[in-house]
Amino acid sequence: MKNYLTQFKPFLIFICTFFAAYIGLTLLYKFYLNSFGPNDVDGITVTVGKNVEQLMQMFNCDIKVHKNRVDSWLEVWYNGKYYVRIVEGCNAVSVIVLFVSFVLAFSGKFKTTLSFILSGVLLIYILNVVRIALLIVLLFNFPEYKHFLHGTLFPLIIYGLVFLLWIFWVNKFSKYAK
Repeated sequence: MKNYLTQFKPFLIFICTFFAAYIGLTLLYKFYLNSFGPNDVDGITVTVGKNVEQLMQMFNCDIKVHKNRVDSWLEVWYNGKYYVRIVEGCNAVSVIVLFVSFVLAFSGKFKTTLSFILSGVLLIYILNVVRIALLIVLLFNFPEYKHFLHGTLFPLIIYGLVFLLWIFWVNKFSKYAK
């Protein structure tokens, strides 16, 4: 048994670190969400909504994003009519938690790891805001592709970016890179 533990030590350390980080960050986020009332929208989702609105207004889009009066989501009014909603799951925090957990599990030098995590989180956040803005425009113009756009293409884009960041991290900066 001791021989197996020695042989698989790097894998076991990776698994334990990944799950510890993932569970810890998920619980931290859950505590954050629990600080809001049942019909409130959390601050991260509100910020994402504001950033989507700002981005689209830069391109002279007729868009308004505001909180629904009774439920916990943001209404997106596009070209004068209520079109879609932004819910807590749209803020990419779960994707960011997954990204950070993986990078921590394959950590390298402290400064490099921290810099990569911060850069990656920022990149994921920006891509998510762009993703939501594009999704709004595409759903408006191609409503018949709603399931494909929302359920397949755009998740593929954001998870694809995370996967590419992981590959880059493991091959260039992690302690296993050499």
